[in-house]
Amino acid sequence: MVRGGDFLTVDDAGTVVRDGAVAVHEGEIVAVGTAEELGRRFTAAESLDAAGCLVLPGLINTHTHLAMTLLRGRADDVTLQGFLERVLRWEAELLTPKNVAAAVRVAVAESVRAGVTSALDMYWFHEAAERAARESGWRLLTGPTFMDVPEPPDRLAYEDRMEWARRDLEARGRARGGRRPVVFAHSTYTLSPGQLTEIAALAREFGALLHIHAAENATEVATVEVRYGKRPVELLDSLGLLGPDLLLAHAVELTGPEIAALARTGTSVAHCPVSNLKLGCGIAPVPRLLSAGVTVGLGTDGAVSSNTLDVLGAVRQAALVHKASGDPTAVGAERAVRMATIEGARALGLGEQLGSLETGKRADLIVLDLSAPHLRPLHDPWSTLAYAAHSADVRDTVVDGRVLMRDRVLTTLDEETVIADLEALV
Repeated sequence: MVRGGDFLTVDDAGTVVRDGAVAVHEGEIVAVGTAEELGRRFTAAESLDAAGCLVLPGLINTHTHLAMTLLRGRADDVTLQGFLERVLRWEAELLTPKNVAAAVRVAVAESVRAGVTSALDMYWFHEAAERAARESGWRLLTGPTFMDVPEPPDRLAYEDRMEWARRDLEARGRARGGRRPVVFAHSTYTLSPGQLTEIAALAREFGALLHIHAAENATEVATVEVRYGKRPVELLDSLGLLGPDLLLAHAVELTGPEIAALARTGTSVAHCPVSNLKLGCGIAPVPRLLSAGVTVGLGTDGAVSSNTLDVLGAVRQAALVHKASGDPTAVGAERAVRMATIEGARALGLGEQLGSLETGKRADLIVLDLSAPHLRPLHDPWSTLAYAAHSADVRDTVVDGRVLMRDRVLTTLDEETVIADLEALV
């Protein structure tokens, strides 16, 4: 049980429970209420005292490349295309299952410290990443990645990759326990329309989420338009790929009709404001997407293009950057926090299992220490989270009812060891 403090449930009503509590059994939230009420109803085998703190759902990273921690700081101050030229070369040289596992362990440690309890990870050697995350108790959604480049790090040709992906999905099974199968198609400029169609058919056969980069910057859009006569989102729409089982990463360069198509089909977007700004890609039209009814979650992208996996930092950036239009209400504090929690869960197709503190959902939550001067007084928890809080304010992190960080000490990872293992590779 977690008890004491203010509980920001992020339910539809935005309920805040003062001196609240959450009761957990076998990784599931079984009750939410006041500490007094739940104290009468339940006897806790383990508890976290959150008095003087703010308790909220764990943050969800809807687009990242976790093992890019291996390359952090090696591709700064370049365009997206310059970034890709460098990173693709380094990946071919450096990536192995062992190296990916080491890099993911550091990414998990960083994420847990930042209050991130789930991530959608598109990268090579996903089995090694998944194993590293599972050993630490952290929630990772990953799966086969398709990117038709001359020398992929795993050296699998496209045809062999399709067979391998099918075996992976058959072994993985259907969605359960806050997880679901995922298939990653890198982009419309690294895969042909025929390949994209085959990959989407495979994903839908297994009820998997399909995740793809799309419309990240103007150069990408122009490249795809010259090659196929359609912009990336137009191409995906013409192929019948848009839909509630598709999540687009970035979606910076969108037209009005493309936004309407996303809304019409129920396609979701992973907004990565920090990465988009750092690579000079621009600012995604998030207020227009939201007005159209598109579900938008938040992502950090990899630790090369954003340099951190700090979702709370993305919350602040999302709440601020869209105000540059002159409208301070473009993306408000509550909306930005919801994008990092319940809307992120919905973008992953897991809104019934993650993203809010409600009975029947998985027990993913974080405890934010409110004792620091920059967090006082607490007039409005949404405002505090969006405009004042830092990832270093996270005191405890819980995933599936398991405490992965208690009093700012990781419980399932040895930080010194995982950092040393990564440093030995660079």
